[in-house]
Amino acid sequence: MKSSRQLARIELALGLWTLALWGVATGRQEFRQYLYFFAWYPYLLFLDGLLGRARGQSRLFSRPGETAKLLFWSVTVWLIFEALNLWLQNWAYVGVTPSRFIRWPGYALAFATVLPGVLLTADVLAAWGLGRGRRGRPRELRSWQPLALLLGVALLVLPLLFPRYAFPLVWGAFFFLLDPFCDLLGGKSLVARFLAGERQEHYCLLAAGLVCGLWWESWNAFATSRWIYTLPVLNYWKVFEMPLPGYLGFAPFALEVAVMYNFLQILEARVLVGAPARRYAVLCQAIFWVLMFAAIDAWTVLSYQP
Repeated sequence: MKSSRQLARIELALGLWTLALWGVATGRQEFRQYLYFFAWYPYLLFLDGLLGRARGQSRLFSRPGETAKLLFWSVTVWLIFEALNLWLQNWAYVGVTPSRFIRWPGYALAFATVLPGVLLTADVLAAWGLGRGRRGRPRELRSWQPLALLLGVALLVLPLLFPRYAFPLVWGAFFFLLDPFCDLLGGKSLVARFLAGERQEHYCLLAAGLVCGLWWESWNAFATSRWIYTLPVLNYWKVFEMPLPGYLGFAPFALEVAVMYNFLQILEARVLVGAPARRYAVLCQAIFWVLMFAAIDAWTVLSYQP
């Protein structure tokens, strides 16, 4: 029974992709306008089906509460990068619906796919054996956390001070900023695992970033509601909409969002103890969403519409 459900998810994803591509090929605006959703929500179903067939258990449907939290946190995580983009101005959105009542829920639904897309892709690659058995020599590096934290601060501050040339550094900043706290609070730390000689998770995340990057950019190229890049330099040799050098950023981005997810998990477990604290955290995130949706409207979306 479980195997048939997993196969059904794979088949449903394939069917939705076929329908979307037919809509694009026939020039149907309703498909091209919302092509992102036809690309990514079937992709999550497809990955969950593959993972279920490889491991015998669904990640998305076996723990619906955790899945809802993952989707919710995904919006918050991506909005942090949108906040940085208000200053860096590296991308904008064009062809977005003029109705705020559709546009804002669309933001939330689109951004909710970032974390699950990356993490599920990495899970599938791990289940298929990528990097299995690959270990490095354990290294003892005491007090690495302050060094990592200082590096993270530098990677975050430099793009704000020198946005024209240092903008790519934001795609590694939160890895070094937050991973020390993950370790100190007793959570999962990618740096600590690397120092212990573990490599598989790192390989899988790096590969997942590249896979997701290609998936994002390939479908975006055929959408009417899409993002464009407004990079100050390196804005050439485009593959789809993304300049070729930009694909190098997807791999560290996957490590970064994995660390951000680990940090949110340990923050909830160790700091946001009790229902009142968690409700307050959700409220703060909801307020952040509203403020950022308004800011994206003003500086990243509406000012770029024809």
